[in-house]
Amino acid sequence: MERVDEEMTAKALTILRAAGAETIEHPGGTLLAHLRRVGELLASWGARPALVSAGLCHAFYGTDGFPVALLDLGRRAELVEAIGAEAEALVHFYASCDRASSYRELADERGTFVDRFTGAPVFPDLGARRDFAELTAANELDIAAVSPEARARYGADLLDLFTRWRPLLSEPAWAHCLGVLGQPGRES
Repeated sequence: MERVDEEMTAKALTILRAAGAETIEHPGGTLLAHLRRVGELLASWGARPALVSAGLCHAFYGTDGFPVALLDLGRRAELVEAIGAEAEALVHFYASCDRASSYRELADERGTFVDRFTGAPVFPDLGARRDFAELTAANELDIAAVSPEARARYGADLLDLFTRWRPLLSEPAWAHCLGVLGQPGRES
């Protein structure tokens, strides 16, 4: 990573620690450990720096699947200062997803994405949908890799989801998906 990215990572880790991420339980240890692994996984897949930073901070505003928010939405400027505007926008977009309404159609060009904060439908462009899919894959695959219970309970559904999202995922993300969840049509 470039020096600027290392500085952003250090700032992100500072704000994560200040928000208590290292004291919140999460599969595989603490929320901070999970966030670090997600950022590292995205980096290993060759993601651009803003997406890696978003992976490190993806749970700041809570998510549809993890309601603990480290920062109130009214304090978005603090995260912008730590990781930059593009990365923070990715974190906000990720946090805003109403999964039940959005996952099914994400790979469709005209698929609806529902903002869980406002209830409004949005129609993200291909780049935004790819970023979202890649970040979701990193998040869910990390949990499946560190938690045999989660993999047993959700693995088949995740494989089905990521198979539908295959056009949005990078080759390294898809390969990692198959490595963690198994080949379609075969026992994992």
